[in-house]
Amino acid sequence: MKEGIITIKKIAELANVSTGTVDRIIHKRGQVSQENIDKVNAIIDQYGFKRNIFASNLAAKKKFKFAVFLPKFKEIEYWKSQIIGIKKAEEEFKKFGIELEYFYYDFDPVSFKNTISKVIDFECNGLLFAPIFHKESIAFLDLYAKKQLPVVMIDSDIQSRIPHFYIGQDAFKSGYLAGRLISFAVKDQRKVLIIKITRDIESTSVYLQRIKGFYSYFEENPSITNFKFSEVNVKESDIDSLHVDMFADTSSIFIPNSRAYIIARFLEEHHIKGIRIIGYDLLEDNIQHLNSGSIDFLINQKPEEQGYLAVQYLYKKVVLQEDFTSNIIIPLEIIVKENYIRPDNK
Repeated sequence: MKEGIITIKKIAELANVSTGTVDRIIHKRGQVSQENIDKVNAIIDQYGFKRNIFASNLAAKKKFKFAVFLPKFKEIEYWKSQIIGIKKAEEEFKKFGIELEYFYYDFDPVSFKNTISKVIDFECNGLLFAPIFHKESIAFLDLYAKKQLPVVMIDSDIQSRIPHFYIGQDAFKSGYLAGRLISFAVKDQRKVLIIKITRDIESTSVYLQRIKGFYSYFEENPSITNFKFSEVNVKESDIDSLHVDMFADTSSIFIPNSRAYIIARFLEEHHIKGIRIIGYDLLEDNIQHLNSGSIDFLINQKPEEQGYLAVQYLYKKVVLQEDFTSNIIIPLEIIVKENYIRPDNK
């Protein structure tokens, strides 16, 4: 008999049990003797029976609820793109009983902590989570582990005792790539600025991993000795603190997040040219400065794809009961003016 063709009725006949017993064993419910469990499972292993999970769920009109725990996107284009991908997947999978509940927090640890209890109290089948605050996220995940539910992270991955799935870029490797891009075609002594533009929060895990990867490129290539590095911390609420003297003798600038346009705009306004800028994400402001030539490279994280794949993962994991052996790592895509294509022109 071919794999997948055997029926519950036939299994019952071969095992000399009722179809009800077979059904309880397959669905792991009810009291069944170990002897009958072993007989039925042996037949299933031999003939390769596969339960039609999709049909079973439709017949039962079963609902699956997932919690989405993200920072408020408001006018933040990167997170807005994540939400677009999530809602696209929500619309696609709702016919299979998928329902999403959104929990948003402001970009500060207090708001994050205040939202945690709501997420934990929400009865669901899985969690989609963006761990912006490293220490607070680990504490939250330790609490959430008690629910024993699937967790998928987007944007950044963090080391945690709770098992989870990650969809996003390798932050360390993306920083390493930025270092390689900075080093191209440089022969003389060059000054490189690493400008950390943050909101009123500390740097996130992904942010720090990019910087670590950036330095690692030069550490692993000791023959490259003609670079000097300086780090500048600027709060987004205090952009007026930028001044022309900061960029004296600078050849390249690495901005390890999506705010490269802020520096590019400042340089354009002050007619400072000849500085290579590398940043992240295809924000409209970044694209504008990429096209004008004031930004040289953007590393695209594909946030919309991350959001979509995260919901798809929960659907496959919970509804289809598929197993996953490795994370989904988004490829490092280098965007320059010459290869950028607007989405509406594809």
